[in-house]
Amino acid sequence: MKVLIACEFSGIVREAFAKRGHDAWSCDLLPTEIPGKHIHGNVLDILRNNWDLMIAHPPCTRLCNTGVRWLNERNLWDDMRKSAYFFKALWDARFYIPKVCIENPVMHKYAIEIIGDKYNQIIQPWQFGHGETKRTCFWLSELEELIPTNIVEGREQRVFMMPPSKNRWKERSRTLPLIAKAMAEQWG
Repeated sequence: MKVLIACEFSGIVREAFAKRGHDAWSCDLLPTEIPGKHIHGNVLDILRNNWDLMIAHPPCTRLCNTGVRWLNERNLWDDMRKSAYFFKALWDARFYIPKVCIENPVMHKYAIEIIGDKYNQIIQPWQFGHGETKRTCFWLSELEELIPTNIVEGREQRVFMMPPSKNRWKERSRTLPLIAKAMAEQWG
């Protein structure tokens, strides 16, 4: 399959699909951290390039339920709307990309109103061999729900408890390798 991993700078999901023999490409405004097939640019410019599957990880800062309080306090409504319309543009790609998954945390109602759909599935890292929690939602089109592969003990909130730093957002946004592997095995 020709696979697009949208909004991925890490290369983790891309490489999981490449290891299974797929023509997998990542695309992000940032350069890739793992050498491989990467388009350094705006994913909206390449959405109609005959992809068979897209897995997208759009920025969640203004969309997630945990940050809704900042919309009024810091007057971030315009930023939220831009983020939601970007997410919606990726979600609307399901009309011309046969299989689509978009990943994000639980969203607040204002973002959902713009996007028009709620998630289909919630997963946790501990369902895939990582002993931690990080509730992740999937918007799925023509894909089955991801089936847990290795339920483990340990419910550490590693990502949530990360101390402030300039790269905290990057560390929080990475897909864990065993989740990427499950995606490639089940959806590839």
